[in-house]
Amino acid sequence: MVSVLGPRDGFLKMLESGLGAEILVRGNKITLTGLPAEVDLAARVFTELITIVRTGQGLSSEAVERVLTMESADSAVRPSEVLTQNIVSNRGRTIRPKTLNQKRYVDAIDRHTVTFGVGPAGTGKTYLAMAKAVHALQSKQVNRIILTRPAIEAGERLGFLPGTLADKIDPYLRPLYDALHDMLDPDRVPKLLTSGVIEVAPLAYMRGRTLNDAFIVLDEAQNTSPEQMKMFLTRLGFGSKIVVTGDVTQVDLPGGQASGLRQVQGILDGLEDIAFCQLTSHDVVRHRLVGRIVAAYERYDSEHQRPPGTRR
Repeated sequence: MVSVLGPRDGFLKMLESGLGAEILVRGNKITLTGLPAEVDLAARVFTELITIVRTGQGLSSEAVERVLTMESADSAVRPSEVLTQNIVSNRGRTIRPKTLNQKRYVDAIDRHTVTFGVGPAGTGKTYLAMAKAVHALQSKQVNRIILTRPAIEAGERLGFLPGTLADKIDPYLRPLYDALHDMLDPDRVPKLLTSGVIEVAPLAYMRGRTLNDAFIVLDEAQNTSPEQMKMFLTRLGFGSKIVVTGDVTQVDLPGGQASGLRQVQGILDGLEDIAFCQLTSHDVVRHRLVGRIVAAYERYDSEHQRPPGTRR
């Protein structure tokens, strides 16, 4: 009962605030009182929380909040199925989807050769794709992982940065390295990079190659031109899988150049074995304030009719 109600009844207070039914706890017995629909919702929420606890996975305030959100939305998928789906584990930490859309995204990666994950910052687009890549490598579904992104950022040009070409490019690829260190033992990462089992490179380095038996992740794809997107997608070889991630509201391409990510859905939508997954501010899994910030910007853009793709 302590696991379900939380330290000092912290989870219980969240449930009392988020549910319409009155909750009475005595010993190991929970009594729910209220309108039939309110009692039914509360019963489903408690059932899901108990199911998660029984798997041996501890509850957190974020998990309780997500169970409340998913059950309130009356989804056909049980929250316990979402929150206990393990992708990869390392040093006692398990990476798993945390929202319904994230589960749909992960399932789409399993079922399709090419998957597009589009959504705002903090929705786990790249992180989950990389976790699936590491899992595919560990389970010997692929022989290597290739992580790439265009070396374009707002207000900077590579030529003005100090150092060699590698020194200039490395900061743009740093988020990918950081995620790798979360998913693999730190001493293994340099060895895998040196041996070429894991390759982290700018998008320009993909030209002219055919990538077989690889899990390939293109990050920040909103900063690809239509020509670059076509070039990248046609690198696909036998036994490979591609995941493309990006946020079409954060385009940094100069001079109003068209984004390949925005254009590609109109070109490829409906093709067999290609999936497009849309994540929203409701799927933000960083600090809860990040989701509210993203939602506030979406409201502002809607009210002021900000042109799509304008950098924030």
